[in-house]
Amino acid sequence: MIETGACPVPASSYPHVVLGHGSGGRLSAELLKQVFLPAFGAPEALEDQATVAMPGTRIAVTTDSFVVRPLFFPGGDIGKLAVCGSVNDLAVGGARPMYLAAAFILEEGLEIDTLRRIAQSMRRACDEAEIRIVTGDTKVVDKGKGDGVFITTTAVGAVPEGCALSIASARRGDAIIVSGTLGDHGVAVLSVREGLEFETALVSDCAPVTGIAQAVLGAGRVRCMRDPTRGGLSSALNEMAEASRVGVQLDEASIPLKPEVRSACEMLGLDPLYVACEGRLVAAVAPEDEERVLAALRVHPQGRDAARIGRVVEDHEGFVTVRSPFGGERVLPLLAGEQLPRIC
Repeated sequence: MIETGACPVPASSYPHVVLGHGSGGRLSAELLKQVFLPAFGAPEALEDQATVAMPGTRIAVTTDSFVVRPLFFPGGDIGKLAVCGSVNDLAVGGARPMYLAAAFILEEGLEIDTLRRIAQSMRRACDEAEIRIVTGDTKVVDKGKGDGVFITTTAVGAVPEGCALSIASARRGDAIIVSGTLGDHGVAVLSVREGLEFETALVSDCAPVTGIAQAVLGAGRVRCMRDPTRGGLSSALNEMAEASRVGVQLDEASIPLKPEVRSACEMLGLDPLYVACEGRLVAAVAPEDEERVLAALRVHPQGRDAARIGRVVEDHEGFVTVRSPFGGERVLPLLAGEQLPRIC
């Protein structure tokens, strides 16, 4: 029996913006449907990137803003995050990232050495992702109005002929595969804020996923891929379940979590399935190809902990459920509020 009892859900209509509107969960979806889509028009599919036709080719475009606090965290910083975040949105759509635009909103009083560190980190991340920053913009706001630095990046990439991934393409029986442990980024950022200490060093998974995305695509029939950032695994799979009109059933015991992440989430009352990653992907793969995809992932340094964590099912269309090791089953809904603000 599926357990549906949960904490009260916030009201669906707000007169003002609240932190939950930036969670990547239910309130973000409502903001999109109630404000932006009526104003701008609805695209064919709400993917991580838009694929558009150009004369003789197709390109993918994505844009994202980064407001992480603190600016520097174990395993990364806002600069590396800004590059990887946009690169990864292209990579999980099957595109080859090529060019990047970067816009900076700087707060008066920010130390130039801090900005220099961020810029140098962005350059290293671009080199790793094999992408170039080709244009940008800088604005400065009054002291107390910008919290150091905010960065917006827009990435453009080439889409190979015949590539047609979509969150609306999952089919019954498909394997749900993740490329590695979940929640590392969100807990690494939170550990700095809260002063948490672990027996082993926990670092963010922030990294470009272009290589592992191509490994997945080359190993078998992939219906769709997502990078579980804001809202974590829950948002990625709920969006897929709704768009594909299928259900998803996860096996809790198969979901890879580092002991430090599990302990920190238990201590702080967090669900790791809602915690953001910044260097992982989740894919729906045809069942006959799942072993080949897993093998291809596990030979890649970023995919050593890859695992099949569940299946696409015909039951409970539009819902994601999690089966516990003890046989119980619960619904994993979209995040209703904001579990961890300012982590990406």
